[in-house]
Amino acid sequence: MKPARDLADTIELHLQYLDRYRGIIETKLTGLSDADLRNSRLPSGWAPLELLKHLVFMERRWLRWGFTGEAVDHPWGDSGDDADAPWQLEPGDTLDGLLAQLHVGGEFTRQVVSGRDPATVAAAGGRFDADNRPTLNWILFHVLQEYARHAGHLDVARELADGATGE
Repeated sequence: MKPARDLADTIELHLQYLDRYRGIIETKLTGLSDADLRNSRLPSGWAPLELLKHLVFMERRWLRWGFTGEAVDHPWGDSGDDADAPWQLEPGDTLDGLLAQLHVGGEFTRQVVSGRDPATVAAAGGRFDADNRPTLNWILFHVLQEYARHAGHLDVARELADGATGE
């Protein structure tokens, strides 16, 4: 469901759109065969389950490691701890497990940012040094655009896999 058009609280607006896109991602992936989840139909070579894992780690990098400045083991875990490597799956990665992690990450995001001033600057020491810290509003906008962009990628992957279209 889209947020109400009269919602003026920027943080809540971001959070509701993030929830919406997590739901779209889940809908796009649910019903695909394991083969379709783990294999690519695209020249770039990414698989839908790899994209889901990327989203789990992306939100963790920006909110837990970035905004809160927490120490995070393997922040680039979706790409084998190499920020420039292609997305990777571990043998135990499953749709259900990664979706659970996606939703736990969303709950963490909501807990940490609800009621915050959007101009709050990220903590130093995690992802950001003292001179390179974005605002919470910037981080949430970045995370939202990642979700929207990758939901569009999954639209294409799902249509190629079984013809399903739409949200």
